[in-house]
Amino acid sequence: MKSKSFPLLFLSILLLTACSGPSLAEITTPPGGVLYQDDFSRADSGWGEAQVFLGQAGYSDGAYRFRIDSPGVDFWAHPGRAFSFVQLEVDAAPLPNTAPGRMGLVCRLVDDKNFYFFVVSSDGYYGIGKAKDGQASFLGMEQMAQHEAIHTDGQVNRLRADCIAELLIFYVNDTLVGSAMDSEFQRGDVGLLAGSFEQGGVDVLFDNFVVYKP
Repeated sequence: MKSKSFPLLFLSILLLTACSGPSLAEITTPPGGVLYQDDFSRADSGWGEAQVFLGQAGYSDGAYRFRIDSPGVDFWAHPGRAFSFVQLEVDAAPLPNTAPGRMGLVCRLVDDKNFYFFVVSSDGYYGIGKAKDGQASFLGMEQMAQHEAIHTDGQVNRLRADCIAELLIFYVNDTLVGSAMDSEFQRGDVGLLAGSFEQGGVDVLFDNFVVYKP
């Protein structure tokens, strides 16, 4: 088992919108209500697409797909929203014959160098962390840790990330796998992330992305 640390090379798929004050949806939506959702059935729903020598990201047959061709790279995409307290959920799965990689959720994305992330690997490990000034690190853990709740062998994992005040809580398939605390980022965009470890060839699909008001 290798260390499963994070590289320092990131590629954002969409420019940010400004992180302003609470939106009307945040104010009027009751607890447990949906603030935002996307099943990726429409290729113009705002997530953007990109194709570069490192890989590509974009809509694919009713899902959102990341293909990472180079080792030690992370791609992420986000819809250009801004929230404070959120509960994020998404279905994530590697495609057949893909290289080992990671996939997950992003909250409070202030800009392309500052955000929180929640990831699982295709071989059953998880991590909670932050990127600050382009430097990625885990919170409360030195490297990704194994958990039996994470499906492997290409199965779909239902990921949930709660970002509530300073609490960062991670669920996989309705099981609490880890939590951390950090108060630096208070508000920002939400999104999806996928990355490679020691080799390229990572291919991941996301579907049924939902942002709830906790």
